[in-house]
Amino acid sequence: MTTASPGWLDKERIIAGPGFNRWLVPPAALAIHLCIGMAYGFSVFWLPLSKALGIKEAIKCGPDVGFFGQLFTTTCDWQISTLGWMYTLFFVLLGSSAATWGGWLERAGPRKAGVVSALCWCGGMLFSALGVYMHQFWMMILGSGVIGGIGLGLGYISPVSTLIKWFPDRRGMATGMAIMGFGGGAMIGSPLAADLMKYFATPTSVGVMQTFVVMALIYFVFMMAGALGYRVPETGWMPKGWVAPSGMATNVMITKHHVHVKKVWGIPQFWLIWMVLCMNVSAGIGVIGMASPMLQEVFGGSLIGVAKKFGELDKAQLASIATVAAGFTALLSLFNIGGRFFWASLSDKLGRKLTYVVFFVLGGAMYFSVPGSAAAGSTVLFVAAFCVILSMYGGGFATVPAYLADIFGTQMVGAIHGRLLTAWATAGVLGPVVVNYMREYQLGLGIPREQVYNQTMYILVGMLVVGLICNLLVRPLDDKWFMTAEELAEEKRLAHDKAVSNELHRAEGGSADTVPTFVVVLAWVAVGLPLAWGVYRTTLSVAKFFA
Repeated sequence: MTTASPGWLDKERIIAGPGFNRWLVPPAALAIHLCIGMAYGFSVFWLPLSKALGIKEAIKCGPDVGFFGQLFTTTCDWQISTLGWMYTLFFVLLGSSAATWGGWLERAGPRKAGVVSALCWCGGMLFSALGVYMHQFWMMILGSGVIGGIGLGLGYISPVSTLIKWFPDRRGMATGMAIMGFGGGAMIGSPLAADLMKYFATPTSVGVMQTFVVMALIYFVFMMAGALGYRVPETGWMPKGWVAPSGMATNVMITKHHVHVKKVWGIPQFWLIWMVLCMNVSAGIGVIGMASPMLQEVFGGSLIGVAKKFGELDKAQLASIATVAAGFTALLSLFNIGGRFFWASLSDKLGRKLTYVVFFVLGGAMYFSVPGSAAAGSTVLFVAAFCVILSMYGGGFATVPAYLADIFGTQMVGAIHGRLLTAWATAGVLGPVVVNYMREYQLGLGIPREQVYNQTMYILVGMLVVGLICNLLVRPLDDKWFMTAEELAEEKRLAHDKAVSNELHRAEGGSADTVPTFVVVLAWVAVGLPLAWGVYRTTLSVAKFFA
């Protein structure tokens, strides 16, 4: 019986031969994550889109045009609150699509998943551009929100399993590098989008449609290059000369066995780690959305050397403190990104469980200190607390894939990570709801604006306590949850994860898979330059805060 030769996207085609440089894989992952990370920065489009018809001033819809009416109206502009639903859809679809297709990804391989991600994310942006042109919001919801959201989920988890297998000696650092890219995507995309909209704006257009088209094309090139750059190691591959340290080999929290993704819904440890991620993200994501107004309302005129509360400032002073607050938000984004690499790398030394203990204990202390530093008028302590908090928010995302690999094994860690991302989707709703509604509730009670966040901080401390308890309860799995040798062999067969793939490589004349050093350097430059430009533009905003 003959079998069809594998296609160029199939997993069998991307088995790396002897001598392949594993440092080519992280820039491939970064190329995809830096593009889909623009999901964080989509709010840069809200204000221009809210004036898409009126250009200078929004054409307001009548009271009879509700949310569903705005989906199809062509006679009035969309409200910013309506546009914000795209942001919510991003993260709901990210979690649900990663959970739904994670198992397929493990068998299809990262290259095929990366290509599908590029088609969905960039194709969704092009469809959204058509929606802007026709002024049909349902097209934007379907394009970027749904189709793009599916691309987000597949792109986000596509490198996880591969990186962990390439870097068994540095699991945390490897996933931290890629997931750092997701945090950095908005740092590059937001200023790029702002520059493009400014360039394309005319007396009859706000420039969003053209910006969507240009960014979709740029992203498609980068994401396809990243997807085609993915390679997977041979079965049983280990770094040359590396032997698992005695501490790692005997660490009961790091298993040598593997769990099938179909079983994780019934495993208590999965739900404990689900709660760990959900609580960490809920606390951080709620603050991210309110960082700018929080700083302005708490410190008011003192941000610009004026002894007035927020409600006493005139329009010019409000504009000045808004500029300062924008710098504060930019500063937080730098710590969010840096924390992803720093904490994930540190977890290779501390262990994943202890790293999360630090997140919850130190994070809880930071949240608890905020009302005191606000009352004392100490901007430095207030800002420092949130910088630490945001570094651990990002660090939580970057550390959790390695945590899953330790507990559940590496065979299906990408698919299990996909299931776990439903915690992110939940937190994306829970965190902002707690922070926003508590603020409105406090204002309704007549509490001064500078004090409306105090109770919220204590609620967030409570969330972190819940996360800490769940983390402390995580224990090694019972043997009954792991795949048997026969089940593992079958899964490896379905995942094309066996010797026949290497035979394919040799049968087609493959030999050493050595890559010149300059190619590795070029790959890192290709992702490093945009990231450096994004850091530079963000640093310019941060300078306004310190000024």
